[in-house]
Amino acid sequence: MTRLDERRKRIITTHTGSLPRPDDLSGLLFARMMKQPCDAEVLARRTREAVAETVKTQMDLGVDIVSDGEQSKTSFQIYATERLQGLEAITPKAGERRTRENASFPNFYKGGAHSGSAQARFACVAPLKYTGHAALQADIENLKAALNGRDPVDVFMPSVSPSSCAGLMENRYYKTDEEHVFAVAEAMREEYEAIVAAGFQVQIDDPRLAMHYMLSPSESVEDARKWARQRIEALNHALRNIPEGRVRHHTCYGINMGPRTSDMEMKDLVDLIVTIKAGYYSFEMANPRHDHEWRVWKEVKLPEGRVLMPGCITHASVIVEHPELVAERIVKVAGIVGRENVIASTDCGFASTLAPGQPPEIEPEVVWAKFQALAEGARIATKQLWG
Repeated sequence: MTRLDERRKRIITTHTGSLPRPDDLSGLLFARMMKQPCDAEVLARRTREAVAETVKTQMDLGVDIVSDGEQSKTSFQIYATERLQGLEAITPKAGERRTRENASFPNFYKGGAHSGSAQARFACVAPLKYTGHAALQADIENLKAALNGRDPVDVFMPSVSPSSCAGLMENRYYKTDEEHVFAVAEAMREEYEAIVAAGFQVQIDDPRLAMHYMLSPSESVEDARKWARQRIEALNHALRNIPEGRVRHHTCYGINMGPRTSDMEMKDLVDLIVTIKAGYYSFEMANPRHDHEWRVWKEVKLPEGRVLMPGCITHASVIVEHPELVAERIVKVAGIVGRENVIASTDCGFASTLAPGQPPEIEPEVVWAKFQALAEGARIATKQLWG
């Protein structure tokens, strides 16, 4: 299944996980999430079909390292609440949480809502335990079935990070935040290890690592760095039994088409990211707020054997990137860390809404056009880097 030596011959491509779902599948998932009538057999069948279709689409478009597109998940993180024992649903506090972003742009964020601003709808009220084995096994089986007869460079499955998962809930059981996040890490460890045991790479979806500063207006950059160090320690604890080469770490600033002036700068985070026990680091680099940040890799040495997966197309704009711009982004990073240490990727995922009748931020036809640009840009960069 894995042919990662390909990256020593050419620029290969991947993405960060979530991809457009069929409308009817979104409706079924939304009904299940809202505790409305939902035919479990129909949901299972449509999920299998959607995984097969999205794997085919990825490979047809030239994506080398593919995923299940998170077709079965209500979101990259909320799904974990269905796989953890020790939680209970609570009535969220009124309104949106105050963040640096909605405080700076109150007219743009009418009502305060944006990525990460929602109040917690769950509370941890008892010891956390992973109980998602059956759901995870179904995901694994669906992905394996979709791969039958196909030979991608590699395959990954996303799983929520301890920091993003802990951020979903109020802690009403553990004595300290540190104890709480380590409990989340130990519970989610079972999912991480099972994904790798199935033959896939595990991708740790960790937007909260980069978003904490924006979500916490009372904290300084150094406060946010201290918070991040503790969360990285918990994550590394959860990854202790997995070879680094089978782990991808992804952080970003959420699915948010907004001003984004309060995003934590990569220069304040990069030296912490490279301490994560992962072979691959995925980060935003294709939207205008972060397009210049490739330069940070001149100042922070990439550890031996690690690979960068910079975002070369973005979820933060409906404009389809020109392939030559994609190639330019790849070549700039490759010039610093080496051509064999770059995999062209996306800033974030592309399937953010389940609400029936509500259009996604980026329509599927635009998503797939962006992926075509990614693949073509990788081919152009390969010619420039290998001659």
